Amino acid sequence: MGNEGVVAVERALSVLDCFRPGAEHLSLADFTARLPLHKTTIFRLLNSLARCGYVLREADGRYALGPRVLYLARVYERSFDLSAVVMPVLERLSAETGESAAYYVEGKQPGERLCLFRHQPHEGLHSQVLAGSVMPPDKSSTGRVFAIWAQGGPRGDDALPFFSCGARDPYTSSWSAPIVGNEDLFVGALTIAGPSVRLKTVDAKQFAAIMLARADELARRLGASADVRDMLYGPQSAP
Repeated sequence: MGNEGVVAVERALSVLDCFRPGAEHLSLADFTARLPLHKTTIFRLLNSLARCGYVLREADGRYALGPRVLYLARVYERSFDLSAVVMPVLERLSAETGESAAYYVEGKQPGERLCLFRHQPHEGLHSQVLAGSVMPPDKSSTGRVFAIWAQGGPRGDDALPFFSCGARDPYTSSWSAPIVGNEDLFVGALTIAGPSVRLKTVDAKQFAAIMLARADELARRLGASADVRDMLYGPQSAP
């Protein structure tokens, strides 16, 4: 089976995506300004969403999210397992590169990072950072992600992914990319690491493309918007 979707469903979901913090109540004109759709089409989509409880039409004619959205959020919240979201991406990244893959989150102290999940290939020499390890601030690719993104976001010259060689120790190199999640907020870093003698000789363009594809996949799984993912990681093909 292909990856083709249903246009009407995608349009209806794009209507729901118009609701944001600070934009909880929207008029038909607001939707028209935000979407590349005809006003009549948007109106029909809103009527369908209202009948199913996904939006409510208020007394002043504006629209708000309906109770069905809250119900689905509660179901998702109860079923969410971060390891089940992150580990398949780490396993795929490790298989594609032959290197150790890890997911880092912010530590308790400023600049610290915690290796929350890690996957290591079964053979060969690899980075020995273990899940649960707390790393201090440094100039590694992962350290650079946290130095920039934990302090409010990227600068204009921050081309992704980041690469470092010998920053944490003389023998290790790494590639890293920031990960954004729900509400497009920074949540962590995706990293591959291995011996410098090996990583310095790989096809840098190919490794960068793999890193960005997996970063996009993980950000999508964690709820980041398509617009922000495209801006950070570049357009990616459908999974």
